[in-house]
Amino acid sequence: MIGASHRAIGAARDASGDARKPPGHPTAPDSSERRTTVADTDETGERPSRRPGPGGGLLMGRPFGVPVYVSPSWFLVAALITWVFGDQLERILPDLGPARYLVSLFFAVAFYASVLVHELAHTVAALRFKLPVRRIQLQFFGGVSEIEKESETPGREFVLAFVGPLLSLLLAGAFYLGMKAVDPATVPGVLLAGLMISNLLVAAFNLLPGLPLDGGRMLRAVIWGITGKPMTGTIAAAWVGRGLAVTVLLGLPLLTHTGVLGNPAQEIGGMDTVMDALLAAILAAIIWTGAGNSLRMARLREHLPDLRARTLTRRAIPVENTTPLSEALRRANEAGARALVVVDGHGDPTAIVRETAIASVPEHRRPWVAVSTLAQDLTDGMTVSAELTGEELLDHLRATPATEYLVTETGGEIYGVLSTQDVERAFVKAMARPQS
Repeated sequence: MIGASHRAIGAARDASGDARKPPGHPTAPDSSERRTTVADTDETGERPSRRPGPGGGLLMGRPFGVPVYVSPSWFLVAALITWVFGDQLERILPDLGPARYLVSLFFAVAFYASVLVHELAHTVAALRFKLPVRRIQLQFFGGVSEIEKESETPGREFVLAFVGPLLSLLLAGAFYLGMKAVDPATVPGVLLAGLMISNLLVAAFNLLPGLPLDGGRMLRAVIWGITGKPMTGTIAAAWVGRGLAVTVLLGLPLLTHTGVLGNPAQEIGGMDTVMDALLAAILAAIIWTGAGNSLRMARLREHLPDLRARTLTRRAIPVENTTPLSEALRRANEAGARALVVVDGHGDPTAIVRETAIASVPEHRRPWVAVSTLAQDLTDGMTVSAELTGEELLDHLRATPATEYLVTETGGEIYGVLSTQDVERAFVKAMARPQS
């Protein structure tokens, strides 16, 4: 599998994730994602993309209080592993007959259990550093640990990335010791050998020094520690990751074709070459995309302080719930305001008049429509302090998704209305800015 991980906009997703999703989206830019597969690719490389919701898969349990989901795509990979490993068993243990596919299915499940252990290592380390973990997901090319926060120091970043490959190496050692206790020409011997080799591959792949792999995060941590600049570490590790992607794309089919990986060159046919090229292309695309996402998310974090509730808020005027829409809009125009807040008899805010609802009312009907019919009642979390900035602001919006928020001063006075669309535009603008 692939093992990598870290921040994503909940960003990053899906590890692939879209770095331009609105901050209020479940995949907001402060999340960190650790991904593992036969190659274990890390986070969206900070990445972000739209991840499946918390229910996007089969819930398997909650170790350490973190939900573990199995994506439907996992079953495709399990079927592929069962088929490929079953063909190998037919040559090694021909007496098994059709039962070889049952053994192969067990291997597929055990292999992904190893990937889960890899991800749990990241999760336990994150919880130890008081970094909340949203969930773990087993999917097509491995696993992802969705960590909500970025590591505060390069040392913690290094540990958080290293524990996954370390656990894979320890598992490989345990399976090797198990092999010594059984006959290698038996089902247990073949299974233990396969699990030892697969965990070694997971560890080795993930230790490659390029984002979005765990080794890339370790390289980022080292450069961060030397320069004191996390952005410098991200840029260097991301470009190394892109170099790895090109190397995998060109090198993996070449190694296989020349017989370096174990098969004599003359035994490799046309279909084998096509499959090797396809696998190389998939792995290279995952690494290249993750590295690019890491760069985009690092640039976003660099500009996060520019996201301020006060500067993004639209000025609003208070109106009573029986006020006709036409009258409320007239007052807003006179005051130069762009939003309406419904207040009670004591002047306390109770609801926000939705911008989309106003636009849906024809102008000739506005004198007969009360603002209360177009308002959304304020609920817990829909009130935002004008002083919130950066990640604190995004955390608040992500915790309580809504289209508009009431922004208040420290003393509780109405400051205005914050629209998610305005935050999204500022979010995209920050992503598009040149690196500083």
